[in-house]
Amino acid sequence: MKSLTRRYAVTLPGPIGGHAPPSVVVVYETQAVGPGGGLVWESSDGDLRVEITGGVASVLAAPAIGSRHPCLMAVPLP
Repeated sequence: MKSLTRRYAVTLPGPIGGHAPPSVVVVYETQAVGPGGGLVWESSDGDLRVEITGGVASVLAAPAIGSRHPCLMAVPLP
């Protein structure tokens, strides 16, 4: 049986100059609409909120690591 929950994997880069690998956060569809008119997606802990358009996640709210990057890569998950 397929899940009806839509989700994306959003890549957060590591700290600048830290040579750390990026981290991936899974975000889930909410019923909210963002400033660009698209759906708002949120991580399960609520720390990361993005509006996704065409594979690009525009950051609405993020933990310190993601707040430096206004646009992040988003990949739909099965």
